[in-house]
Amino acid sequence: MPLSIAMRTLLTIPFLLLPTLAMAADAPGVAGIPIEFILFALTLLGVALFHGKTLQVALTGLVAVTLYKVLVTGFKTGPGVAGFVSHLGHEWVTLANLLCLLMGFAILARHFEKSHIPVVLPKYLPDDWKGGFAMLAMVFVISSFLDNIAAALIGGAMAHQLFRGKVHVGYLAAIVAASNAGGSFSVVGDTTTTMMWIDGVSPLNVSHAFIAAAVALAIFGVIAARQQQAFSPIIRNAHAGTRIDWARVGIVGLILALAMITNITVNTHFEDISDRFPFLGVAVWVAILLSIPVRRHDWEVLPETFKGSIFLLSLVTIASMMPVEALPPASWATALGLGFVSAVFDNIPLTALALRQGGFDWGVLAYCVGFGGSMLWFGSSAGVALASMFPQAKSAAQWLRHGWHVALAYVIGFAVMMAVVGWHPHPPHKAPQAPAPSTQQG
Repeated sequence: MPLSIAMRTLLTIPFLLLPTLAMAADAPGVAGIPIEFILFALTLLGVALFHGKTLQVALTGLVAVTLYKVLVTGFKTGPGVAGFVSHLGHEWVTLANLLCLLMGFAILARHFEKSHIPVVLPKYLPDDWKGGFAMLAMVFVISSFLDNIAAALIGGAMAHQLFRGKVHVGYLAAIVAASNAGGSFSVVGDTTTTMMWIDGVSPLNVSHAFIAAAVALAIFGVIAARQQQAFSPIIRNAHAGTRIDWARVGIVGLILALAMITNITVNTHFEDISDRFPFLGVAVWVAILLSIPVRRHDWEVLPETFKGSIFLLSLVTIASMMPVEALPPASWATALGLGFVSAVFDNIPLTALALRQGGFDWGVLAYCVGFGGSMLWFGSSAGVALASMFPQAKSAAQWLRHGWHVALAYVIGFAVMMAVVGWHPHPPHKAPQAPAPSTQQG
């Protein structure tokens, strides 16, 4: 079934906004658009159209952009192959953390599913659409203090059990949206807000994103829960005699606790070296290795998870090579537009540019770049991770067709936050360095 005009428009918006980020770039282009952006847009379009070959499309785009940068424009770190190697030297921590988290949390999700907690949940959840909404609210809360990848995968494990393995694409989009919205107002809930915290932004300065996130949850949550109830109703009764495997619950708790403690400790006391080593990803795998004697890990999930991880890492690497030097001037309209851009463009470099530029309302920006990626399945690491569990989600057309409520909730949540709180740009939170005193004698 063809996409409606509204859905086609939504799919097109990020591609139209991407070139505006290159306004300060001095690179060869067509009609003012750098070639790298054109190659990136073609890659993203290929991912959207050929959802059965997403990994091949992403790798092809990565090779094309890399060859163009090596042979033609060079990198900020230098020309040719040496410049590319130096560029990867700056990006390897981000890539390694993502790889370790995606792979590690896939194992965590299997332990959570096999702990039988999802099976006993029907005892405590309403047996109609409100049960599906309550589960999304749980993901929302979990993501406020845990990584959104873990929250999405835990939500996926619960949904698989609660709905007998038949999960509607619109509900999958809602799980991703709940995980991203829940992390948008907490400096320990999302990579972008953690980046702000590391850079010196007060946790209180992102907390008002909760207003928009809660409104968005109320909108997409209700619609998606009703979609799911009509598609495959929630299980009404827990299986008699089902017992929780507390050893597996302990493994899940150990992985999450070590990840959260590491994240807080490194960002609080060792922020000067946080970008030099993938502490968070390594912490997850230390917990996995320590728990080997307790229960056997489902190593079988790793090959498929690895494919999904390489797909996301390819897109992140391409995004890091874009000739983006600055964002448009800070304003509420710019923040709103960046939310749509983050549906196709990694939000980590967007956040880094915003921090360097300054002048944003950090709570508004956190909501936009954090939640905006939910509008497409490959727009956030949580979406890619969940799509590894549910292959039916790997279709941009189906995601937009059935998950239209995410984009609607994004805009309405933003509007409510503007009406209640308004736009209050924060002054630079880092004082500019004073120039070195001159050694010349007058």
